[in-house]
Amino acid sequence: MAAAPQNASEYIKGHLGHLTSEGVPQSQVVDFSLINLDTLFWSITTGLIAFLVLLLAARKSHAGVPGRFQGLIEMVVEMVDTQSKAIVHGDRRFIAPLALLVFLWVMFMNALDLLPVDGPKAVIKFLGLDKVILGAINPEADALYHRILPTADLNATLGIATGVLLLVFYYSFKVKGPLGFVKELFSAPFGGHPALWLPNLALNIVEFFAKTVSLGMRLFGNMFAGELVFMLIALLGASATVFGFIGHVIAGSVWAIFHILIVVLQAFIFMMLTLVYIGQAHEGH
Repeated sequence: MAAAPQNASEYIKGHLGHLTSEGVPQSQVVDFSLINLDTLFWSITTGLIAFLVLLLAARKSHAGVPGRFQGLIEMVVEMVDTQSKAIVHGDRRFIAPLALLVFLWVMFMNALDLLPVDGPKAVIKFLGLDKVILGAINPEADALYHRILPTADLNATLGIATGVLLLVFYYSFKVKGPLGFVKELFSAPFGGHPALWLPNLALNIVEFFAKTVSLGMRLFGNMFAGELVFMLIALLGASATVFGFIGHVIAGSVWAIFHILIVVLQAFIFMMLTLVYIGQAHEGH
């Protein structure tokens, strides 16, 4: 295993490395030649948790006085349904449940940032899983890299945003028809004159691209920044001084409380933009 980091730069670099399919840390923000196994594991795990929470709520629901769990889920469901009615004008039997699942999924992924910075890796080493994982991936690797926050990985956020883009294309074809969608690409927003076809097409392509990139980048940027703040607070606690320890406890507690708002807010914004983009696919220019 690698030696302990000697300075703050090495500490942060070690915590920003992903466990990849090659067993080496990913040094680039986006590298399609490598698969970030930790991102896949935690995103799939939180997705299953979100699905199981909704399944459990559905099985426990009854017409009587709801308990706390049912009441909380009903509040979230009502909030999502209200937003979907206001934004999407059409069949919402799939869209509203999708928005609900997206909201919970992104929120659970974001909430992983509230775990102690060194906690997940320490648990893996304590259970002896680090040697097992590296042995299965790359026995020659000298250190286990593990990053628990999927939404701080641009590969994940852009992947989800690309899924939203595919849904936009699907509903554009479904609502407007293939010919209607193609006609809109060439005739909106400047008009249907043949001289404006190429400018219209270019602008629409840029719009689709910008929506996808901004959707993924917004979530990534906010969660990546929050993750870095937690790492800096952890370094404050490692200063081996009374002032550093007290500052670590106070700053960590304050930032964790504030970060709860960010966790929920970013999930809500991602859900709302998903609804807005799908709603626009139901409407013509």
